[in-house]
Amino acid sequence: NPDRITSPGTGTPTTLTPAPPPSPPPPPPAPASDPLMDLSKWEIGPIVPGYGNYSVGMPLHPSSHPEGWVIDLPQPTKSVGHVHYVTTSYGSLAGKTRMVIRFKIEAAPDVQIVPQNYPNSPGILTLYFQQAGDNWSGQGQYETYRWWATFRTVMPLKAGEYEIVAGFNENWTAVQISSAFTNLAAFQNALKNAGRIGFTLGGGDGYGHGVYATGPARLVVTSFRVE
Repeated sequence: NPDRITSPGTGTPTTLTPAPPPSPPPPPPAPASDPLMDLSKWEIGPIVPGYGNYSVGMPLHPSSHPEGWVIDLPQPTKSVGHVHYVTTSYGSLAGKTRMVIRFKIEAAPDVQIVPQNYPNSPGILTLYFQQAGDNWSGQGQYETYRWWATFRTVMPLKAGEYEIVAGFNENWTAVQISSAFTNLAAFQNALKNAGRIGFTLGGGDGYGHGVYATGPARLVVTSFRVE
């Protein structure tokens, strides 16, 4: 027994009580949660005053997933739903350099994700931001309130893992004909006064005009960052 030794000069067995093991070090503090991955703050929309939610048949928020959060894409056999915009509130983007999303599509290889209005066209996912105070008309001053990273889309949407990195020094596209390169002042103003960020789903006649799936399909967002 390693806890028993013989005392010197007596041969008398002596029992020693082992010292208690040292206290384990305290666990490291939990990393701060990423507010841009808080699914309760993301909205499946858009919700336009006077028109309601354009993502018909969808829940208002994504669902939890072990790797982030998830949206189960609707199927025409189960609902008439479709997903258009997926956004969250955000303040000014002035001084930021880029927007980054990592996501994956979980679906069988034969499942297609197609635009609501043009099901024979490929589905598209595009990073997006919107200036605060937009009236959704896309006309006049509001023509430059919504911006898409059309130079960095994922098309067609199908099973797989993806990353999109869109720099704010690249040629973002507004609702109508403006781009960051042709109307830099409006683009910089929209960055400075941003109100929402996220991504849109569409194809065919518009980057945000909605998609559905031809079979079971999930869109899992594993990371969303503004740097």
